[in-house]
Amino acid sequence: MIDIKQLMEEPERIAKNNVNRGKDIDVSVAQALQQKRLTTLEEIQVVRTRANEVAELIPKAENREALVQEGKALKDQVKHLEATLVQTEGDLECELRRYPNLLRDDVPIGRDETANQVMRTFGEPTAFSFEPKDHLDLGVDLGIIDMDRAAKVSGARFAYLKGDGVLLEMALLQYALQETMKAGFIPVLPPHLISTKAMSAMGYLEHGGEEEIYHLKHDEMVLIGTSEQSIGPMHMDEILDADHLPLRYVGFSPCYRREAGSYGKDTRGILRVHQFDKVEMFSFTTPEGSDEEHELLLSIQERLMQGLNLPHRVMKLCSGDTGAPSARTYDIETWIPSQKTYRETSSTSNTTDFQTRRLNTRVKVGNKNVLSHALNGTAFSMCRPIIAILENYQQQDGSVVVPEVLRPWMGKEVIHKEVAKKK
Repeated sequence: MIDIKQLMEEPERIAKNNVNRGKDIDVSVAQALQQKRLTTLEEIQVVRTRANEVAELIPKAENREALVQEGKALKDQVKHLEATLVQTEGDLECELRRYPNLLRDDVPIGRDETANQVMRTFGEPTAFSFEPKDHLDLGVDLGIIDMDRAAKVSGARFAYLKGDGVLLEMALLQYALQETMKAGFIPVLPPHLISTKAMSAMGYLEHGGEEEIYHLKHDEMVLIGTSEQSIGPMHMDEILDADHLPLRYVGFSPCYRREAGSYGKDTRGILRVHQFDKVEMFSFTTPEGSDEEHELLLSIQERLMQGLNLPHRVMKLCSGDTGAPSARTYDIETWIPSQKTYRETSSTSNTTDFQTRRLNTRVKVGNKNVLSHALNGTAFSMCRPIIAILENYQQQDGSVVVPEVLRPWMGKEVIHKEVAKKK
């Protein structure tokens, strides 16, 4: 949630930020609600002060009955004003929840992904002397992806990973843990269910996000769509020690997404499914350290992809393509031969104090407690690198070479078609 103080002091800047993000929000609504809140607070203070004066006068006063009646009236007036205050603060919070985070100054301005900025590119698109297959045909032939049986059990857009597909995911997990732990990230297996309060504090229930989430409404809980939604609230209502920052976690969990509105889009294979596993980095920093931490998260993502030797590029997202909680987002897009294009395989965002304001996660800096900054970054969203490995490392005979960095955990150099058949 944005800072109401900043909105009151810099309404033009906030309004421009909304326009750059494609949000039609009238800042005067929040301004009026905040002014009403402040006025009501002042009125409550005035009435309470008079009520205290009356209470002191009553024991010694000759007109005691009149003062008693005035005291009762003042008490009723305070109750009425307090009710008005609660209503106004609720309306103000609802209004502020519509606002996206304030973008960093270096974010390119644009309406959609066509305005995203290519920062750098690694490798060249993979060339083949034969017609390459897509990941689903490869996975079915190798016996490592089974979507037909998953559809019988769970419906469309679910998958079984089997055999070497499971070993490939576990190898990616071990590789990600190895690299992130080198940078001081603490491994976490987070809860998969969190309260709607915690999810709301993370800023994912507004801006269409609620449509993506699986709700357990009888329990006021939701299934996480990424482990960051579970890791962020770990330090809700806490004051962190600046000497211990940055505080870095790397979570591994299933992720559950309804993918509302995406029917007919990317429905083939495991590119966009309702359940997948993910390794996610999450950092808490001081406000001054968050941009540096953002570059670190990106560098780890690049190192992971370069270790897999997959052709990819780094994108800085434009204002219209940046998610509401984020002040700046980088995507890594990897070459997918069957689609003849780059597709997003990981992302990292600096959410500054947008999430920590609701979470009330602060850091003690000197003699002051200020809001911490929070950042997130995908190490591996498992389906995406598996797709990229299968397609970029496929051989003419239908086998797939295992990236060298994963072989210690896979225990093999090649995933063979004939091996899968024997299983």
